[in-house]
Amino acid sequence: MNNFGTSEPAVVVIGAGQAGLSAAYHLARTGLEPDRDFVVLDHAPRPGGAWQFRWPSLTYGKVHGMHALPGMELTGADGSRPSSEVIGAYFDAYERHFGLRVHRPVDVGAVREGEGGRLLVESSGGTYATRALINATGTWDRPFWPRYPGQETFRGRQLHTAGYPGPAEFAGLRVVVVGGGASGTQHLMEIAEVAAETYWVTRRPPVFREGSFGEEEGRAAVAMVEERVRLGLPPQSVVSVTGLPLNDAVRRAREQGVLDRLPMFERITPDGVAWADGRTVEADVILWATGFRAAVDHLAPLKLREPGGGIRVENTQAVRDPRVHLVGYGPSASTIGANRAGRAAARAVSRLLETVPA
Repeated sequence: MNNFGTSEPAVVVIGAGQAGLSAAYHLARTGLEPDRDFVVLDHAPRPGGAWQFRWPSLTYGKVHGMHALPGMELTGADGSRPSSEVIGAYFDAYERHFGLRVHRPVDVGAVREGEGGRLLVESSGGTYATRALINATGTWDRPFWPRYPGQETFRGRQLHTAGYPGPAEFAGLRVVVVGGGASGTQHLMEIAEVAAETYWVTRRPPVFREGSFGEEEGRAAVAMVEERVRLGLPPQSVVSVTGLPLNDAVRRAREQGVLDRLPMFERITPDGVAWADGRTVEADVILWATGFRAAVDHLAPLKLREPGGGIRVENTQAVRDPRVHLVGYGPSASTIGANRAGRAAARAVSRLLETVPA
């Protein structure tokens, strides 16, 4: 702490989801001490990262590919319990076991250039002057809402995946689900069991993936996402290039006509949606399962974005500022990718601290 009330940890980690906790764990493994050498700031009210906000019907048994955090397995979980509860409790136990001392709820408003080569992290919990930053803020706080003509005239309800309450609230209603990703198909299959009518609308025809998805396919998918990040383009999710797994539930839904896809509508009307060819559908609800964008607005003062709109990243390091590492961004947005990125960022930051004078 200096004379102006600013804390001066060597490293600040923003976000305590999978990527942030992985980074904190590996920072501690390098010999840095939580709350002395590094601090972890998290805006959420409790442990669990974005998982704590998932809808109740997403049980742990429905979660695809949840990878354990480094150093502690998640064992004996009840697959029928909500994933928010299971993973929230796991993250809580993890933080306590490794003494990571996450500060929450703390909102980071901005990161800007400080004095003496330090970055100034301005937050609701105080100001931190740090030598390195690991940003692990994910995407959950930036749901993407597309805009279509007439959207403001719709007399029904519009909501996003981020506020999806589960299928019960849609009983007896006519529902348009927009989005061809995993969340959109999960929502649609649940809602179809209770709704009066459902319609599935996507910009592109969905791609269903037959067969297993092995390491080779995984590496190829990650490489495609990684290339965009290297070019400074906004990252795509890994699932956007892998396609949708064709499991038994999806096969049944296709046979029943639930997953009969319609092309994107042209406009929204007071009573529903309309296409350019004159077709219309009446609806009570439009559910936007249209994904999320990286929550990095607080980094804007550092001017890290490229002309293409994204932040160019090599491994985990922002090309425009080697003090800044982004984990859980682009190719590391999966749970296993977040783990690996957390380790890589911690090691890179450790090397930086050794070579650059305090």
